[in-house]
Amino acid sequence: MPVEWTGSGPELLVPLDRDRPLRVQLELSLREGVRTGRLTAGERLPSSRALARALGVSRGLVTDTYAQLHAEGYLVTRPGSGTRVAATGHASPAAPARPAAPPPIRVDFRPGVPDLTSFPREQWSRALRRACREASAEELGYSPPHGSPVLREVLAAYLRRVRGAAADPAHTIVSAGYTQGLQLVLRSLGDVRTVAFEDPGDPDHRAIAGMLGLEVVPVPVDEHGMDVDALAATGARAVVLTPAHQSPTGVVLAPDRRQALITWAASRDATIVEDDYDAEFRYDREPVGALQGLAPDRVALLGSVSKSLSPALRLGWIIAPPRLSAAVARNKRLADLGSPGFDQLALASLVRDGQYDRHLRRMRQRYAARRAALVGALAHHAPGVELLGLAAGFHAVVPLPAGADERSVTRTALERGVGLYGMAPYRVRDGRPRLVLGFGNLTPDAISEGVAAVADLIGG
Repeated sequence: MPVEWTGSGPELLVPLDRDRPLRVQLELSLREGVRTGRLTAGERLPSSRALARALGVSRGLVTDTYAQLHAEGYLVTRPGSGTRVAATGHASPAAPARPAAPPPIRVDFRPGVPDLTSFPREQWSRALRRACREASAEELGYSPPHGSPVLREVLAAYLRRVRGAAADPAHTIVSAGYTQGLQLVLRSLGDVRTVAFEDPGDPDHRAIAGMLGLEVVPVPVDEHGMDVDALAATGARAVVLTPAHQSPTGVVLAPDRRQALITWAASRDATIVEDDYDAEFRYDREPVGALQGLAPDRVALLGSVSKSLSPALRLGWIIAPPRLSAAVARNKRLADLGSPGFDQLALASLVRDGQYDRHLRRMRQRYAARRAALVGALAHHAPGVELLGLAAGFHAVVPLPAGADERSVTRTALERGVGLYGMAPYRVRDGRPRLVLGFGNLTPDAISEGVAAVADLIGG
């Protein structure tokens, strides 16, 4: 029966089979440990008495083994120091050299990251404790396929009130964030094999469709949003877009294109997937209403708390067209048997009690101050630089000077300790070099410091 020693000293796996010569096995195990690097030069082995006791063998067997390996050059023995792995001879091979660590980033303009320091920890903790106290026995079981009925009621009411959505709890499905929501909807489209996406647009959208074996068709975006005429020229019967605040350009889908998009969907028996990722954070006017409110039978509205609260919660929602609702819920059940029940109840509590609204108001003020800091820093350090897409959210687009290379700019910025991010990953087709600057997780002072460090790269 194999045994092992895991006592004092280095943890040492020594399998022994009682039906085979024990000393031969012990010698082989220790010898291979040194050769493979599992036992490193200078590492102390257990005393002969301790190892013998742990393995259930005679001390003489262990002593003879140590003596043999000492003679071969694998081990060294010094009075008062015990038995150790030799530093020369058959010592373990040197570990491969590690690549040089990248320079530390002091200021990171990574887009898509909210202010992680502002998560309402106390409110969330209280809501979780309340959910633990008050959850019924039934709520401690598996969630219904659509999700917690309590949360679906609360979310539908919130989205009707704040986003102008035609939200029905019966067709609301709780998801593990937006990413899962998109997968669930795309899996539910039946015979649809071609899906259109914005170009430039979120690269994760395209990657998810590709992972599901769908054909991806890019459709250009201009200052009025997605080009619906170009969409109509494709064979797609589904489209994924961000009409309230296009990611990453920041433009809003124009009213005439909204109507044209709905007309296209009706004529093609198509589905529109609306990513409502940061529409709560608008600074120039009230948030633009959800497209879903105009055509609930054609539009699947997807949202989450990743930008409003924290990505770590992995909670989102789908307001599905009635014809897709059952299929989406079935795919959710098969994916994970439901999102965490206590978290669903806690989110319902925050929204129902008005704490979610109060948190959003605080965050709008905070992001507006950081937006102003970015505008001011660029005006001071790089006057003349154009900022686009600032009407909502917490990122902006900066066109680079003609002839500039995005990779060269971001690489040089990194050498200065500043994280900058180019537009290239968002594009399928080539376009003018641009940067996407996220400011949500940076203080005003950090924004000013970062802009000062790379002003010459941005302004040319």
